[in-house]
This record gives sequence, C-alpha cells and structure tokens, in this order.
Amino acid sequence: MTLVAMDIGSSKICTLVGEADEAGVLRILGVGVVPARGIRRGVVVNIAEATDAIRASVERAERTSGYQIRRAIVGIAGPYVASVNSKGTASVLRGERGITPADVQRAVENARVIAIPHSREILHVLPRAFTVDGQEGIRDPIGMYGFRLEAEVHIVTAEVGPLANLRRCIESAQIEVEEFVLSPLASAEAVITEGEREMGVALVDIGAGTTDLAVFVEGSVAYTTVIPVGGQHITNDLAYGLHVPAPVAEEIKIRHGHALAAAIPAEEQITVQGFGDNGPVTFSRREMAEIIEARVQEIFQLVLGELRKSGYERLLPAGLVLCGGTALLPGIREVAREHTEMPVRIGMPWDLGGLAETLRSPAFATAVGLLRWGLRADAAAAYAASEGSWWARLWQAVRGILREILPG
Repeated sequence: MTLVAMDIGSSKICTLVGEADEAGVLRILGVGVVPARGIRRGVVVNIAEATDAIRASVERAERTSGYQIRRAIVGIAGPYVASVNSKGTASVLRGERGITPADVQRAVENARVIAIPHSREILHVLPRAFTVDGQEGIRDPIGMYGFRLEAEVHIVTAEVGPLANLRRCIESAQIEVEEFVLSPLASAEAVITEGEREMGVALVDIGAGTTDLAVFVEGSVAYTTVIPVGGQHITNDLAYGLHVPAPVAEEIKIRHGHALAAAIPAEEQITVQGFGDNGPVTFSRREMAEIIEARVQEIFQLVLGELRKSGYERLLPAGLVLCGGTALLPGIREVAREHTEMPVRIGMPWDLGGLAETLRSPAFATAVGLLRWGLRADAAAAYAASEGSWWARLWQAVRGILREILPG
C-alpha cells in the first residue's frame, strides 16, 4: 500500500511518498521538500502563502514518484498542542469468559472523558497500560479473566482554530487529511528503538520554530509537550549579535556553526556580507559559537525543566535522542549531555530503501516517522483481522473508537 506523509514545519515542508516492500523495508518513492512560507512556530500565519508552499511540496513529490497524491498523514506541533494522562474504568461483562475488545473500548472511552474547553479537540488517545482486578502493568488485557478493567491513556489535544487553519491550507491544495499526528510521536517511530522505549527515553526534536518533547517509559508514551524555542531563535541571535542579515546568519550557522565554543580556535575568523552597502563584516568563529552555545544551553534547560515537571526525569536510563534540523549542529550532543547529565545520541532514520539517501538525517525524522506510523496502523489492521498480536488488536480497537468520535 502506498502512503503519503506531510511534515509541515516552520522552515520546510516535506512531502514523502512511500511503501513497505516484501521484506518490510520502507521504500521512499517520492520526495518533495520546499521552504516553508506562511507558517511560524507551527502555526499558520498566512493561509495563501502556506497553501502555495504545501502545493509546491506535493507537486515535487508527485513528479519524483509518479504517484498522484490525494491523501496524506500530516505531522503537527506547536504551542497550541497539550497533553494529559487519564484513567477510565469499565465493568467487564461476563468476566469469567475473559476480557473482550469491546470491554477495552469501553474502558478507553471512559478514560477519554475529560474536561476540555470547547476551543480544543482531542487528537490522540494512546493506551499506556491496563489494570485488571487490581493487577497493574498489564499491556494486553484481552482474553484475561477479570471483572474490573482500568485503562490508563495519554491524551493529546489541540486548539481547534490553528488545526482548522492548517486543514484549510492542505485541503485548498486539493489534499485530504487522512490523520493529524503529533510530530514527536511520529519522529519516535523513525529514530527510537523498542529497547529504548522499554528502558525509558526522551525524544527531543529541535525544529526551526519549536522543540518537541516525547517521553517513553515502559514501552509507551508518558509525556508530550512543545517548547516554543528552536533553531530559528539561534539564527535570530546570530543576526542581532553579529549585525548581519537573517539569511546570512542562517547560512553561517549551517556552514560554520558549533554549539561548543571551547572547541573553536580563538584565532579563526569569518567574513560575510553585512547589511546593504555597509560592506563585509568580520568576526571570530568562537564569538559566533558562544552565541549559539548560549541559546542551545537555554533549550536544554527548558527540556530539563519539562522532564522534571513530568516526574520522569530519573526514569530515563536510555537518556535523550535528538532529532530535527538543529540536531545537526556540531557539539550539540556534548552540550545536551553536560546540561542534562544523561546519555545523548543523534537520531537518524534507519532501514530505508528507494530514494532515501537525502533522508538519512535527523532533519527528516518526522516525515519518515509519519510513513512508519501509517504502515504500523495498516499492519495492525491486518493482524487484527487475522487475530494477530496484542498490540495490533488493541491499536485496531482504539483506532476504531477514534474514527467514530473524532472529527476528520
């Protein structure tokens, strides 16, 4: 089955066309990457510009794949997203015969009944664990004997307005939104292993406008949030601090940037064009690195603050996995390790075939992860139809609930 993923970020819009081959390897059939316009910190600020950029990305993906795109799984992140954990219980009908998918559905439905403003809608309801007659930590209760089932779920909500604006832009480009997926959850599909999820790990996706955080404990998502600071803030700091235009600041950040000032020789100089006819500007590369390091330190201080707020700070032996375009900055792993005192690695999408060479980068974790999200859902449906794994049956049951109760 052919799937389409669309990662709509503050710096770029990436549309991918992919499918899984017989060996289960994700093959990339088409790629369309264009600069983002009309979007700031994950929020649409100009519908016409955003629509044009989305359309351009889709057209490029269609040309490279030869596939006509009509639907897409879309990744989102922004300050309008929030999350909470919730619990719900259900009495098991005929508990002596074992818990059924219908019992699980009722427990999950009860868990999702939370008080949210009318201005918000539920994006995800993700089961974390179940309790059967007081026995905790159960992942698959189906078939177990019991009379009282409790479901613990992670609920992600989004403000209706920003989500509707984004949907309008996509649909104006003649694309139907198959599903909105929180970007860090998608990125995790591409760069985090099952072993890391089991041990406890935090995904830190540092994009242009935001830093997205997802914490996984005992195999399931436990906490998600979006921090409104990202790589674009580093670019702005360089533009102000070095007195250069923003496009020049972005270029030197990519070509000469380093997050660890101590690693740069003090005598190394950089000369770039300044504003207008003011002529060239010369500064030390270490000075530039000091500006970058200060902002990167702030980002990881904010990440550490969110981990402490979540209560999972000390339950992450696998540490942090960094992705997003800013994760390409040399020295960022060392800064993260120093400020969080955790193991840190850079997350790269793996096991890709087809047109995959340019996608083996942390900058494309979300786009690749969206394809894997869709493939996992399709596989779950197939397994569920043939009485497959517990995860498949459970995922299919919850997906059925969401399709009935959620808009779009």
